[in-house]
Amino acid sequence: MSKEIKNTNEVTENKNEMHLDDANRVRVLSPGMMVLKRFLRNRLAIVGIVIIVSMFLFSFVGGMLCPYSQSQVFYTTEEIRKDYAGATKIDQFQFQIADGAQLPSDIYSKILIATSTGKTTFESREGALYGLDKLGENVYVVYSLEEAKLLLKKNAAYQEALEAGRNSFESDGTLYFADADENAYTATEVAVASMSSFTGYAADAKFSYEFYKNALAAVAGGEKSFEADGTNYTVDGDVISLDGSEYALLLDLNFNAANSGVYLSPAYKAAAIEAFESGAKSFTFADDNGTDVEYEIENKNGQYIIKKFQETRVIDTYASPSKAHWVGTDANGMDLLARLMYGGRISLLIGFVVIFIEVFIGMVIGGIAGFFGGHVDNLLMRLVDVVYCVPSMPLYLILGSIMDFYQASATARIYLLCVVMAVIGWVGIARIVRGQILSLREQEFMVAAEATGISTYRRIFKHLIPNVIPQLIVFASMGLGDVILAEATLSFLGLGIKYPAASWGSIINAVNDSYVMTNYLFVWLPAGLFILLTVLAFNFIGDGLRDAFDPKMKR
Repeated sequence: MSKEIKNTNEVTENKNEMHLDDANRVRVLSPGMMVLKRFLRNRLAIVGIVIIVSMFLFSFVGGMLCPYSQSQVFYTTEEIRKDYAGATKIDQFQFQIADGAQLPSDIYSKILIATSTGKTTFESREGALYGLDKLGENVYVVYSLEEAKLLLKKNAAYQEALEAGRNSFESDGTLYFADADENAYTATEVAVASMSSFTGYAADAKFSYEFYKNALAAVAGGEKSFEADGTNYTVDGDVISLDGSEYALLLDLNFNAANSGVYLSPAYKAAAIEAFESGAKSFTFADDNGTDVEYEIENKNGQYIIKKFQETRVIDTYASPSKAHWVGTDANGMDLLARLMYGGRISLLIGFVVIFIEVFIGMVIGGIAGFFGGHVDNLLMRLVDVVYCVPSMPLYLILGSIMDFYQASATARIYLLCVVMAVIGWVGIARIVRGQILSLREQEFMVAAEATGISTYRRIFKHLIPNVIPQLIVFASMGLGDVILAEATLSFLGLGIKYPAASWGSIINAVNDSYVMTNYLFVWLPAGLFILLTVLAFNFIGDGLRDAFDPKMKR
């Protein structure tokens, strides 16, 4: 019984023993499995795979989960010292025109010449004659004149006006005007000219011509009261009162609010003028709620600028990392985390697209050149030499200028950038493929393929190219990092992706100020770190693939 059991065990062991031609033995020794095992044993390569997968998840999945877009601008509210109002000295005559009257188009220049030369009459461009009757300093009544026959020397009204320093007078119910040469004219009052203006204490206050004239005459003459439109007014300095309440304020400054809809009350203007005259740098005035507000004054060659701190909605630039913005915001108030996610898409997409185009072109050109040799090889290799001689940076500069001139969209710039980088970068792959195929085409399996009548296309792309794939994979994995660095460099130089689209390189390009670079590390450091990790990861993967495909590796 024991002998039978022993014999059975021996038979079973013989059945379990594997031979070199067993299917299980062949599967264990598969080249692909050996490459995979060697690659997985490389810890740095695994680290690179983890980093790349993380970058893809961060860029593509994170971008879908992020509540912000890459171009969304955020705002905040701050107290900012802004212009509130301005005041300038009135240095030109202001006119209040009488009802139904009209002034000539050149009235400003004519009055300026007449007052500067001491004349009391002037002629307009149309030939009409006008006279000026002085009420006070820089205050004149303008009359339209017609020649009249009146003997002035015996006229009592004229003599009274002459003693009062006036040129106009009324005689027998007619208004006359006399010039310095004692020529008489019938006069029609058309306007009052002064280098001052009235502002009402009520926002909707309107002043008649008679009020203007009589108020200016009263202030200029130092009178305490005057009558206009049947109403009595009192005068206290530059303040006109009605029934004991402040009614109007005479100003020699023009006030303008910085923003429309802001009403500058006469009391505010009076407080500002008092500060101007005392040479103060600021003054305090109560707002509509009774709260004292401090206003700052800047004097720029007689032009006063009044500023105050105002609550303003501004772009939230360079905001520090917070709960709302985990990485902060950039100079345009955009969320940096969202831009890093969308920028990763662009950088990774450009890297893979450019490498794919480079490998495709290089594989075709190198495969044909290596297989046919002779004149075909010489022709294609000279083409490679020509492409090698093309200076890449000037070409990028020209392309960037063309795209800027035609205002190419961000998407068009991405496609053009991929194409140009690929057209310049395929030559290295073409030489590698050519060199490998030159050594492979003379081997026995290619002689056998030619003997069996396999077409040239199948011999190149079914037998030769697959034997070059391992080298292409290594070259492509290590070249991905170079492409991403090149894109980052071009974007940093302003030749790549344009605002508002983002790439890691364009994010770093936004930091062109040493102050920002040293004080806002969160703006550029994450993008630089992502570029570093991505390029390093692709190099780890490339080194791992190179070691895995090396048949001399024992690990």
